[in-house]
Amino acid sequence: MIESCDTCRVTTLLLARHGLTDLTGPVLAGRTPGVRLSEAGRAQAEALAGRIAGVRLDAIVSSPLERCQETAAAVAAGRDLPVRTDERFIECGYGEWTGRPLKELAKEPLWQVVQAHPSAAAFPGGESVAAMQHRAVTAVREWNHHLGEKAVYLVCSHGDVIKSIVADALGLHLDQFQRITADPAALTVIRYAPLRPFVLRLNDMGELRLPEDSEEKDGGENHTGSDAAVGGGPGTT
Repeated sequence: MIESCDTCRVTTLLLARHGLTDLTGPVLAGRTPGVRLSEAGRAQAEALAGRIAGVRLDAIVSSPLERCQETAAAVAAGRDLPVRTDERFIECGYGEWTGRPLKELAKEPLWQVVQAHPSAAAFPGGESVAAMQHRAVTAVREWNHHLGEKAVYLVCSHGDVIKSIVADALGLHLDQFQRITADPAALTVIRYAPLRPFVLRLNDMGELRLPEDSEEKDGGENHTGSDAAVGGGPGTT
């Protein structure tokens, strides 16, 4: 029996990476405390808030690190929503790599493992990439269940965490997650339907609009809410 779309559980996740910091790029900041947004990062966070100003949000969730908290706070400004913290969206635990220049780390033998076979990579004194993905994806599944059908929520997190969530949504092996990009203050949008996730936006820097009935347009005659668009579909605008 085909399930009616009216009863489908569809939850939309907005994944935002934090804005720039003074360490973004030259140094692997990791979980270093006190790393806050730079002036450019604050401008990026405010621009992100403007790009999604027209989107209804049911929750705003953030990594506990300052750069994410500040980015999430910019989104929350003007909304009657608190920023809720979830430790599972924290940056990967890079252990002994934390705070070191990337050009120095690129000479380490582990660097090539991280690039080519991240599923086998574990940072000395830190976390494995696989463990990072497991905790982040588990958190997404639990938030989806907690917020319920038709909910739209934002999670502010970190590049590798976002990439690992996207890889899971795309059904990619973790070894392929380095093919995904998550730029500072960029937005990725995933709709979780009963049968499969749909990646609606990836590393997007434009204005976001989410029509209330857009989940019904994924596949034209979308009987289950999980049907893919055969032939491309009409889109959501």
